[in-house]
Amino acid sequence: MKENLDFKKWGGKIINFLGQYRYVLLVILVGIILLLLPTVTGGKKETPAPTPSSSSVEFDLAAMEEKLAAAISEISGAGKARVVLTLKGGPRQVVAVDESASDRENSSTTVVVSKGSGTQDAVVLQQVYPQYQGALIICPGGGEAAVKLKITEAVSAVTGLGAARISVCKGN
Repeated sequence: MKENLDFKKWGGKIINFLGQYRYVLLVILVGIILLLLPTVTGGKKETPAPTPSSSSVEFDLAAMEEKLAAAISEISGAGKARVVLTLKGGPRQVVAVDESASDRENSSTTVVVSKGSGTQDAVVLQQVYPQYQGALIICPGGGEAAVKLKITEAVSAVTGLGAARISVCKGN
């Protein structure tokens, strides 16, 4: 008889606890479900869909210099500007590689996608663009300190270069 009373007493406490902390328990339950979700799919790694190289953005230094020169020329007091940018290295692509290891040897092959009619392209995982090394800006207003500051800030914002790597000179 006493066991029956203890069960009712504990049952009431459990129901009271669940009612009082139902939202906290719901959040914990959702968290556990989200943690288990990737393992429910069978543990397969999903790789991003390969992007064809024809749709990738090409890096054009000359076009960048022209765009930057046009933008600087519109800064008050700068005048017609000429821009020279230098780069650290060149653009490159990181391609997917299938690596297999056996008891005797390790081998790796580049992953390719067939496009039909005998053409194949490597699967590009990442496009790595070059970093800017320095910038030279030549403009008629380059001798004035206020104009130099505006140009330096503009070039720094576009290229990510620090002020020490940007040279603004007075030109014709």
